[in-house]
Amino acid sequence: MSGKFDNLLQLVGRTPLVKLQRVVPESSATVWVKLEYLNPGGSVKDRMAVAMIEDAEREGTLKPGDTLVEASSGNAGIGLAFAAAVKGYPLVIVTPSVMSKEKMRIIRALGAELIVVEATEWIGMHIAGEKAQELVETCGYVMLNQMENPANPEIHETTTGPEIVEAFQGTEVHGFVAGVGTG
Repeated sequence: MSGKFDNLLQLVGRTPLVKLQRVVPESSATVWVKLEYLNPGGSVKDRMAVAMIEDAEREGTLKPGDTLVEASSGNAGIGLAFAAAVKGYPLVIVTPSVMSKEKMRIIRALGAELIVVEATEWIGMHIAGEKAQELVETCGYVMLNQMENPANPEIHETTTGPEIVEAFQGTEVHGFVAGVGTG
């Protein structure tokens, strides 16, 4: 992608597809990968972070001066920290103590506050979610709720999917594989 942009949010999406040369024998399959790590925050989670924030703005549930809060154990927290910083929203990420120290440093470097709850990953996300909800109730923060927010999967229906379809228009595709998580 080249050109001039008003802010980093305009660089989210439209990631390239690259043909892998040595993963499988050339005679058996052609494998392409979508390089979502080239989004400004470093992952596919940037798409859902921007989509959820902009959806909340359109709906009026997120207004200037509001503070965002979200439970995250990884890249969603980074995507939200990046998008919130560009948009000017304070952000609190609640995470289990098993989050990598590198991801914690990135989230803090992007200006978000990090609350670490002591627990293992799976129970930790439950505890982190409860703590985030507590902050909504006691502090009036806005939680985007990545696990249940319809803007999360919808962004892939409106951007990621069409980008892939457009790239392979006129090409016979025999299979499609995607990792599925909260993003």
